[in-house]
Amino acid sequence: MNPPDPMADNDRETILTAMLDHVAFDGWTLRAVRRALTDLGGDPADAPILFPSGAAEMIELWSDMTDRAMLTEATAADLAAYRTPGRVRAIITIRFELVRPHKEALRRALALLALPQHVRLAAKLTARTVDQIWFAAGDRSADFSWYTKRALLAGVYSSTMLFWLRDGSEDDQDTIAFLDRRLNNVAQIGKLRKRIEGLAPRLPRRFAAPRA
Repeated sequence: MNPPDPMADNDRETILTAMLDHVAFDGWTLRAVRRALTDLGGDPADAPILFPSGAAEMIELWSDMTDRAMLTEATAADLAAYRTPGRVRAIITIRFELVRPHKEALRRALALLALPQHVRLAAKLTARTVDQIWFAAGDRSADFSWYTKRALLAGVYSSTMLFWLRDGSEDDQDTIAFLDRRLNNVAQIGKLRKRIEGLAPRLPRRFAAPRA
């Protein structure tokens, strides 16, 4: 096997997929990459050229791979008959199903992303995943609600993922119930915001926004 081109994502994705089982024991390390290369019949010495930026680069690629797989699965599921909250619920559960075999790898990834030097990357990956969830759910908003929807869903997704990692219930029933409660809370916030916006034109002048 020729040394993989570090710029060839197809090669890197194959190797990263093979290394996920090793991450549970070796962490997001070059040791795990070497083991994956050995499994694939490659040269373990090639490990350093595949992910020159280390664990952060590995985790970012895995997150991107999972986002793309989630979008593919959501499209195949044909969720058009559902209302938007139902689509979002289904898409989040699809993502959990995709990473279910590698819960420990996810735990280790989150531990690394929680480090101060990776805070910006953690925010970037969460934002990208949430954006893909909304896109798969059919949201094409381009106004201010684009930001509010994604900010709200980022909180829902992140808290539900942490709950899911600790969930020992059959078929993740507790996680689904938790997700439903969080989505319901977001729906109530959305309704309240619309009511406030509807009342705005009728507010007394002293409550109106000051003119520039």
